[in-house]
Amino acid sequence: MLPRTFTLRAAALLAALAMGAVGLVAPTAQAEHADRSPAVKPDPRKRLGLFVDPKMPAYQQGGVYRTRIGSNAQAFWVIPEAYDTSSVKSKVEEYTGDAANARKTPVLTIYGIPGRDCGQYSSGNPLQTAAQYRGWINQVAKGLGGTHALVILEPDALPLFSSSVQACPTKPDGWLGMLRYASRKLSGTGAWVYLDAGHSNWTPYDDRPRFLQKAGIAYDRGFSTNVSNFRPTADEKAYAAKMLSGLRKLGVKGKRYVIDTSRNGARPPDGSGYDVINPTWARLGKPPRLVFDGAFDGKLWVKHPGESDGQVNGGGPSGQWCDMLADRLLDRPSEQPYCP
Repeated sequence: MLPRTFTLRAAALLAALAMGAVGLVAPTAQAEHADRSPAVKPDPRKRLGLFVDPKMPAYQQGGVYRTRIGSNAQAFWVIPEAYDTSSVKSKVEEYTGDAANARKTPVLTIYGIPGRDCGQYSSGNPLQTAAQYRGWINQVAKGLGGTHALVILEPDALPLFSSSVQACPTKPDGWLGMLRYASRKLSGTGAWVYLDAGHSNWTPYDDRPRFLQKAGIAYDRGFSTNVSNFRPTADEKAYAAKMLSGLRKLGVKGKRYVIDTSRNGARPPDGSGYDVINPTWARLGKPPRLVFDGAFDGKLWVKHPGESDGQVNGGGPSGQWCDMLADRLLDRPSEQPYCP
């Protein structure tokens, strides 16, 4: 008489062999383990909303400015005048830490390349050389590590420096290399980096995909359009499609884009053209929202509505908050005739 345990094991073995003969054998232990392996978690940026920072200017103003402007997510601008190489890492960590505590996605704009804005309203950059810029970017990257941030990289730099018709006396030597370094370094932190590509009316732009390629967009998630500008969203989508097509022809595939809709809620009343410095006809655009619709990742508010573009059309110094400019965007009367 065999022990009962042995008899049961033998019966189980015979049953397994019989099932195997008709193709019904149970999964192997390895297969069972594979079936139980955890599914890949979706990227948190695809499920978390964008971070609404209570430190942003419109939020701090309170009242209608908070409810209609400040309650929307806006990018945190990282500029070397405010955050130099010694302090920028901690400032980026502070902002992304606030976003993490709120369980939201941080959005940052990196704006520090030497020669930016061609010496116009945003001049005064303390970074003058490629070596200084790389050192600053290295510290930004250290602050970004593991934060799952969205990053707009150097608004206007590529279209300004690559333009054949735009005079730019401050265009730095090696600007493509600087953008390529920043693309690689910042994307290496896990951030979704969008290299700025100007906008639909910044022409000619037939060569822009080639410059995007040389500036390192292969490292990035994609590109941004309409930053601090006023072009309609439909125009920007058509422009983005041309950039994507041009990139594919160069072998750069799978790129995506975002559009700044912070101030593109109206067209010029006479249709004659577009001011770009505090236009009197501009209005708030559609609220920021990630949509992940094909190559279109979504709408962002990169420029802060209510902050001046420069001392034109009643505006104050670039980047300065002004109630009157915010009132214009909200299409409401203002007690201020011009910015102080």
